Amino acid sequence: MASVGSYDPPPYPVRVAVMGGGNFGLALSTVLGRKGVPVTLLVRSDDVADHINTEQTHPRYMSDIKLPATIRATIDPAVALTDATYIIHAVPVQFSRDFLLGVRDYIPPGATVLSASKGIETSSLGFMADILRETLGEERGYAFLSGPSFAREICEGVATAVVIASEDLMLAEDLADLMSSDNFRVFTSKDVMGVEVGGAVKNVIALAAGMCEGLGLGTNAMSGLVTRGCGEMRRLGIYLGGKPSTISGLSGVGDTFGTCFGPLSRNRSFGMRLGKGESMQQIRESTTEVAEGVDTSIALVKFIKKKCKGYRLDLKYPILFGVANILEGKQTPREGLVGLMNIPMRMETYNDRH
Repeated sequence: MASVGSYDPPPYPVRVAVMGGGNFGLALSTVLGRKGVPVTLLVRSDDVADHINTEQTHPRYMSDIKLPATIRATIDPAVALTDATYIIHAVPVQFSRDFLLGVRDYIPPGATVLSASKGIETSSLGFMADILRETLGEERGYAFLSGPSFAREICEGVATAVVIASEDLMLAEDLADLMSSDNFRVFTSKDVMGVEVGGAVKNVIALAAGMCEGLGLGTNAMSGLVTRGCGEMRRLGIYLGGKPSTISGLSGVGDTFGTCFGPLSRNRSFGMRLGKGESMQQIRESTTEVAEGVDTSIALVKFIKKKCKGYRLDLKYPILFGVANILEGKQTPREGLVGLMNIPMRMETYNDRH
């Protein structure tokens, strides 16, 4: 896990750059913009940047949401990053390494990075903390935002609670002060690993919950599935050094509930379409939005096999292994969920056996 470099409170006025012009990048830009914080949004397209700067809306994502006037967009990393005091990273995990390598020369040495990306990189099996350390170095502060936070609801001003974790609690507290408002509440934590595990695993559980709904298996089955999935999240988090309180908090169980039961969840929707019989290719070709849980699921099983020691890991993590099998075409959603129902009966909590 990435260590945190030295952190000194930034000079004022604060200037924030947001890397990634998708839904969540827009949402966090809006949170800051409504507090009067100058935000520069780094996007990929000149047309998108021009539209945001002239119309104060994004042409594709949440196009009905008016963005604060304090948000400006650019495709030029030198313009966005060179004078930033804080940088928010909101690029999907699987694209993060190449993106960060492309912009790192423009990031000031003293600028801290807040990651809002969740998952495990398929190539390295690393979390975002590992990717940031390997691309941007050890000598800066890093923090990680997670929790039940749909982008649209944030932009609409609906009450939202999240957590920011950093090994440097002063950094987490400064970021919480910067971002908190009456309807966007930010709690803090030092448990980076627990927050990262929760953010990755919850998307895989949401795929399973969506499949359950797509198959029409009912609320009882879905509730049981999500609860057991949270147990697997807890087991993995503790094994890797995370705290049980983090897994049961906003970034673990809280985010899982939102992602599994919320109508705005991309991962739940992806799983539901799989459960109804659509193929992976059909679903991916019909949307521009990324369901992070798909790539994370397969990477997560490889990660568990590599990092976790013990007998019959598939029985300790049956939902995580089962979802990966479905996504890899080894089972249909119905076969996978029937298989979960046929797991041998044992004590509800695995750790109670010891």
